[in-house]
Amino acid sequence: MKDYDIIDLFIKLLSAKSITPDDDGLMDFIADYLNDFEAIRVDKCGVKNLFLTKKFKDGEHLCFGGHVDVVPPGVGWSSDPFVPKIEDGKIYARGTQDMKSGVASFLKAVNETKDFNGRLSILLTSDEEGDATYGTQILLKELKSRNLLPDYAVVAEPTCEDIFGDAIKIGRRGSNNGVIRILGKQGHAAYPKKAINPVNLLAPILPNIAGKNLDSGDEFFEPSQFVITDIRGGMEVTNVTPGMVKLMFNVRNSTATTPDNIEEFVRNNFKDLDYEFDFKPSAKPFMTNPDSKIVKLLVKSIKDTTSVDTKLSTAGGTSDARFFGEYGVETVEFGVINDTIHAPNERTSIEEVESLYRVFKELIKEF
Repeated sequence: MKDYDIIDLFIKLLSAKSITPDDDGLMDFIADYLNDFEAIRVDKCGVKNLFLTKKFKDGEHLCFGGHVDVVPPGVGWSSDPFVPKIEDGKIYARGTQDMKSGVASFLKAVNETKDFNGRLSILLTSDEEGDATYGTQILLKELKSRNLLPDYAVVAEPTCEDIFGDAIKIGRRGSNNGVIRILGKQGHAAYPKKAINPVNLLAPILPNIAGKNLDSGDEFFEPSQFVITDIRGGMEVTNVTPGMVKLMFNVRNSTATTPDNIEEFVRNNFKDLDYEFDFKPSAKPFMTNPDSKIVKLLVKSIKDTTSVDTKLSTAGGTSDARFFGEYGVETVEFGVINDTIHAPNERTSIEEVESLYRVFKELIKEF
């Protein structure tokens, strides 16, 4: 296998058109790149999953996790999104920030590791940007059955905000989606007494639910807020009152609010109405103790490498880190600056990728 430098390896990954759930051959390439690691493949329903592991000694197990899939490029690009373009120290291509920079960095760092006080591994999927049904969680289930779950994990999602090294994520909020249908009786607008207008029923409730916090938050989590995302009803005519109004909402919950709390909040506010309620928790929150070994060593590695002081964050949406958290794996996320993910002309700097690789090398050494 060719001895790639970090930027050549990064460009190799970027050149693959690995739109979810297609890996475009990257799993085979990565398995060959780390051919002295044991490979476990669990492919399902078109999703490719790869776990590479090597036991150096009897110590703890550190895993680097990520995904090789990317979202579709969309429109508005100034160059081919799968032909990486280097300009003014930056590399433009789909997946530069999310998250082939992270994958390239930990692949290179792990490949160069000659000694480690325990077990090193890499977990990759091609279904993070999709439904994630047959991705990381399937592989973790397999690892549990083999007694190979890691003690600690670093998921290399883009986490930095303004400068490289300024933020790592030690947890993520959960995500819960709901649909409430307020039922009434359709009628003629000229005879409101003969109808039951569900808009009138909903109106006095809205101040009690719209934007309401379900908890107070804490040092690391913002309050869990009831966010209304859509309200619609009627036939788009002016002389018929609706028979039903549909309200959609999302709650990004901290560890202080559970799905049961959200359902109770809805029931308490709509208990006097005729309504239907569909509710789907789609992601659980997780939180790694700020005093965890992996948190402290990653913060130290960033400081030693970049001289930047790192804040601990739980901001943003969901990621596959949540699946590690469900299995009790102490998990953190760290990667390049997050400001163009999923956008046209996604890009990151060469300097950031080289720095991320050095941080991961330092973390492995310090571990």
